[in-house]
Amino acid sequence: MQKNQALNAGKAELSQMQAQIDMQKMQQEAMLKKELMALEFQYNMQLKGVEVDGIKNREKQKEDRKDERTKIQATQQSEMIEQRNSGKPPKNFESAGNDILGGGFDLGSFDPS
Repeated sequence: MQKNQALNAGKAELSQMQAQIDMQKMQQEAMLKKELMALEFQYNMQLKGVEVDGIKNREKQKEDRKDERTKIQATQQSEMIEQRNSGKPPKNFESAGNDILGGGFDLGSFDPS
């Protein structure tokens, strides 16, 4: 009988220890998941920041290009008004062809052979 009681007490102690180990394992798992979620949140915030910066840069470039076009248009308008007032012949605002790469350049000196 004492042997059975000792055996049962040992089993109870063993199951209590197993429950305690399981509880510690669950606590560690919860802590690790919490850290992982915090790290994921940081990465997501950084990624969102990069996306927002990209959108801002794109919009800034659009606005800068629009400003440049407006400036060119205003300059052309001024020149057209001046032309009208002074009776000068029409001015061609198109490129004179100097911006086209081709026939005018001799690249032979850069030939590796």
